[in-house]
Amino acid sequence: MDFGLNGKAAIVTGGSVGIGKAIARELALEGVDVAIAARRQDLLEQAASELSRETGRKVVPIVADTTSRESVENLVKSATDIMGRGADILVNNAALPGGLVLGSLAESDEADLMADIDTKVVGYFRCAKAVAPHMQSQGWGRIINIGGLSARRAGTFSGMRNAALVHFTKTLSDQLGPDGITANLVHPGSTRTERTGPEQEERAAQTTSTRRMVDASEIGYLVTFLASTRATAITGEVIAAGGGVPGVVYQ
Repeated sequence: MDFGLNGKAAIVTGGSVGIGKAIARELALEGVDVAIAARRQDLLEQAASELSRETGRKVVPIVADTTSRESVENLVKSATDIMGRGADILVNNAALPGGLVLGSLAESDEADLMADIDTKVVGYFRCAKAVAPHMQSQGWGRIINIGGLSARRAGTFSGMRNAALVHFTKTLSDQLGPDGITANLVHPGSTRTERTGPEQEERAAQTTSTRRMVDASEIGYLVTFLASTRATAITGEVIAAGGGVPGVVYQ
């Protein structure tokens, strides 16, 4: 299937490792030039070099901190200058996996919770705000936010950041839809990346309907479809991609 992405440009935040890197790879394999952003220059340059060799596309490493509006605006400007066009696709993925606030109420710190929200909710907002004008001017764009299944299961206070992304994504889709821009949210569960060990994989496999751990490349496949010209009818939606949660019904 032709996804209609050849020659388009994307920004993937949190793109140096893990799910973000896998998403960048799949987009590049479909002919997209990709700017990958993260805080560590060494990891970014290593990932960009690897992905560029593998895919034959332009993969640009840009150091950025999504908790800073100035840094985000510089990311978007630099990506536009280097790739020769504004971003057609934005994948918001920059966040600490799991979050900072994982303990009990008594043990939790409000500064950590604010840091989680500033990075994953407000950071995604900053990036969307920076890329939207270009997408609106051309009448086409794709924004895909990466959340997490903790949005659907109580247990950690950091999970509220993923729940907030549901509202954020729907609001984006309603406001930007008339301009030809779709916005969707993907909730990965425990996902195999280059940092996953055998014990983690075995534990995760026991909690999914498919009895296996989802690979980061599978998140990349889904995001690439949502970014494509084939997914025009899908916007404002939340898609779980964790291998299925046994016994739970969502209406």
